[in-house]
Amino acid sequence: MAFQEQLRDQQQETRLFANRAIIAGLIVSILVMVLLYRLYYLQYLNYGHYSTLSKNNRVRIMSMPPTRGSIFDRNGEILADNLPSYQLEITPELVKDIPATLEQLQKLVDISEVERKRFYRALKRKHRFEGIPLKFNLNDQQVARISVNLHRFPGVSVQARLSRHYPNRTQAVHTVGYVGNINEKELKQIDNSNYAGTSHIGKIGIERYYENKLHGKVGHQQVEVNVEGRVLRVLNESPPIPGDNLYLTIDSKLQKVAEEAMGKYSGAVIAMDPNNGEILAIVSKPGFNPNLFVNGISSKDYRRLSKDAERPLFNRSISGQYPPGSTIKPMIGWAGLENGLISSHSKIHCKGFFTLPNDERKYRDWKKTGHGLVNLDKAVAQSCDVFFYELALRLSIDKIAPMMKKFGSGQKTGIDNIGEAKGILPSREWKQKTRHQPWYPGETLITGIGQGYFTATPIQLALATSLIANKGKMIQPHLLLKVDSKELGITETQPIGPLPYKHIGSEKNWKVVNHAMLDVVHSIHGTARRIGRGINYQIAGKTGTAQVYTIAQDAEYDKHNTAYKLRDHALFISYAPVKDPQIVVVSVAEHGGSGSSVAAPIAKKVIDYYLKHKAKEKNHAGL
Repeated sequence: MAFQEQLRDQQQETRLFANRAIIAGLIVSILVMVLLYRLYYLQYLNYGHYSTLSKNNRVRIMSMPPTRGSIFDRNGEILADNLPSYQLEITPELVKDIPATLEQLQKLVDISEVERKRFYRALKRKHRFEGIPLKFNLNDQQVARISVNLHRFPGVSVQARLSRHYPNRTQAVHTVGYVGNINEKELKQIDNSNYAGTSHIGKIGIERYYENKLHGKVGHQQVEVNVEGRVLRVLNESPPIPGDNLYLTIDSKLQKVAEEAMGKYSGAVIAMDPNNGEILAIVSKPGFNPNLFVNGISSKDYRRLSKDAERPLFNRSISGQYPPGSTIKPMIGWAGLENGLISSHSKIHCKGFFTLPNDERKYRDWKKTGHGLVNLDKAVAQSCDVFFYELALRLSIDKIAPMMKKFGSGQKTGIDNIGEAKGILPSREWKQKTRHQPWYPGETLITGIGQGYFTATPIQLALATSLIANKGKMIQPHLLLKVDSKELGITETQPIGPLPYKHIGSEKNWKVVNHAMLDVVHSIHGTARRIGRGINYQIAGKTGTAQVYTIAQDAEYDKHNTAYKLRDHALFISYAPVKDPQIVVVSVAEHGGSGSSVAAPIAKKVIDYYLKHKAKEKNHAGL
């Protein structure tokens, strides 16, 4: 009996063990299946996701900023290029205490307050894994001092970069422009993905106007880094596309001649080819050194420039608005001819002043004794005010305004630069809109000699002069000659945009105006006859004197007893040679007093150099 019970107990234990084994096997099988599913899930279904997460622990995507395109003059002389330099950078995610790091670095190299502020501004807008410049243009001594101490500064590095450089310094600075650090306003306007890794952007001039061409396209590198964030190797690379090289219409040698011709005077000079609108030289004086702005100008230097009474930061060539004075007399004369109010033989008696009907006020001529009987030719050559008072009255402001608009007055020329002003073309409607006052007949008279509300920019005067030189054919002033595209691998000459109008006026009337301007320089009574002596070609021109302040009715202008800042501006418009115009030159000398003695000689120096240089080129080509 006991034996049978013992046998039943063994069978029961065996069954119990078998059941437990089966259950355990099922549990193990289930766990294995869960494990296998998890492996399948991780290794197959979500491989890409977890692979990326894994790589991020050792792989970093780095932006590769493109090399900015260079700027050249028409002959290939460098106006703006890039020079290799070293800069001190900090990668924020690798630095535990940035303020403390800056304090320690200060013991190795001087870090100015401007550099600190610039760094913290960049810190707010850049990714923490990006290197942020702290100090630019390190010298060899600074590089060596930092390099031997880098082991003490995780996240700090010295990087070789390209820095913008302007070898000609002040020459054509307002036209070429400069680059500077990207600010908050610009950050909102640019394509952040294309500017990743880029710290500079064009601020003024060509650098800004053609920013899209000069900048290029960003590239990327996939790199393996160690725990300190230092690059071990490059895994993949998409190289950046360099910016385009730009060739301007400017001739650097002529530009230098024009700037030197200005001498002590502030003002502007523009030399342009009337056949195609190419700007050969464009001066705004005084200028400034653009290299100061590239990596952040110091507060001291900026205060010096911004508070300078001569306003060196102001681009007078396209933004300066001056009363055109007598330079518009040929244009008013043309308007009289076109409207049939005068002919080339019409004469007006000048007795030294002009009065309106039933008005005792005298509108004086610059010549007290008057010019006697004058026709249009003599009136332009001798700059007779009375002739143009009378003609302006006949035309009325309602005809003067639309006729002057044909010369480009009161509107931008469309030159490819930043900051062009429109000037003021006064009219009955303009005065009512801006001054809420009616137009008076006396205002028509002074408008006819380029005074009163009338203002024009030097580039507008150059465009108007080219219209006269071309006998009514309008051209488009422009600065870009051709583009060397790195992306396309070609060099393209830039097409000139559509013209506002192709040809205006009758050739007969243009010839009358051309001859009158010829006599300004080459007749015995012409106001600019001095510059016509001893030259083997002919210049057509017109002198102008623009009042800075209004003289009382019975007072006389005395240059020597007038404060310098209140002296008249001197202007001169011109083109040469008269039979086949190759160059238009406009010169404005602020407070120069006399267009004939100051502005005209400036223009002559530019014309002389250009025509002689051009003749040498032709002779050389002929050989």
